[in-house]
Amino acid sequence: MTTRRGQEKSADADELGAALAGDESAFAALVERHRPELHLHCYRFLGSTQDAEDLVQETFLRAWAKRASFQGRSTFRAWLYGIATNACLDALRRRPRRVTPPEVTGPADPGARPGPATDLAWLEPYPDRLIEDVVAAGVDPEAALVRREATELAFLAAMQHLPPRQRAVLILRDVVEWSAKETAGSLNMTVASANSALQRARETLRRRWVRQDAADRRALARISEVERSLLARMVDAWNRTDINAVAALLGADARLVMPPTTSWYDGRAAVTSFLATHAFTPSMPGRMRAVPTAANRQPALGVYIRDDSGDFRPFALLVLTVESPVVTEMTLFHLPRLFPLCGLPTVPGP
Repeated sequence: MTTRRGQEKSADADELGAALAGDESAFAALVERHRPELHLHCYRFLGSTQDAEDLVQETFLRAWAKRASFQGRSTFRAWLYGIATNACLDALRRRPRRVTPPEVTGPADPGARPGPATDLAWLEPYPDRLIEDVVAAGVDPEAALVRREATELAFLAAMQHLPPRQRAVLILRDVVEWSAKETAGSLNMTVASANSALQRARETLRRRWVRQDAADRRALARISEVERSLLARMVDAWNRTDINAVAALLGADARLVMPPTTSWYDGRAAVTSFLATHAFTPSMPGRMRAVPTAANRQPALGVYIRDDSGDFRPFALLVLTVESPVVTEMTLFHLPRLFPLCGLPTVPGP
């Protein structure tokens, strides 16, 4: 008697066989199942949702072109990961690393107007809605691939300081959770070289990223109740353009960072002074609307501004870094294109 699981395995094998034999529809259906997790994988390398999308497409094209090379020594998923990793390495050789404003210049004067937008390669956020797509596609929600510690902005910023090959080894070993042998084989390295690269990468991360202990990592796998409370209060403060309410949520050393400008503000006094002078002005009540969301497993706000026609338009995504019980950093990403990816409406409700 054939079990349901046996039938499913047989169907999977038939689909794989058809895909590798050149059935484009079967191949497209097969690779599309892995799109969400490959998109997140490529984002970790490149720090941009658009770049990640381009590299996923490149991965699928390369996989189709070299489908005859799949010999079944690994899973089809692992084979795709290997192709995606090498596609990302090729891209990194042509592109500068992504940066944050504090890496470019010192803090700005809160009384002066912020600088103009620049075309530097800025680190971008990753909507939580896309991470949930990875879980919905079958990845264990407790897997390192989608856990907060490997998704938060500080981790991604630290990753940008790793040379491409070290970045690849660390992602494959510590995030995708491959063995040293699997990692070395995918990157055409010896096991000894892969282990050495991993050790150097981990040392760089230790200098640039404060990792939580195991208990804290479990507690922070999702946005906590403390963070939800702070987010709700921050949304209310922005909706009322209440600078005192914002100040009450910030730590003394809080920062406001605003790519694509190089301007950033250091300390609660500087942040609130800037907002009071340039954002929460007397003309703003009723012209600003904030909606809660999440990015990089961190609380975030979608900020809308009412234009001269009276319509609210997406303005920026404000991602909060929280060290209980206060907000320690606000990063204002002027990227309206991310609103749909966050599940945010084109026009906010009343």
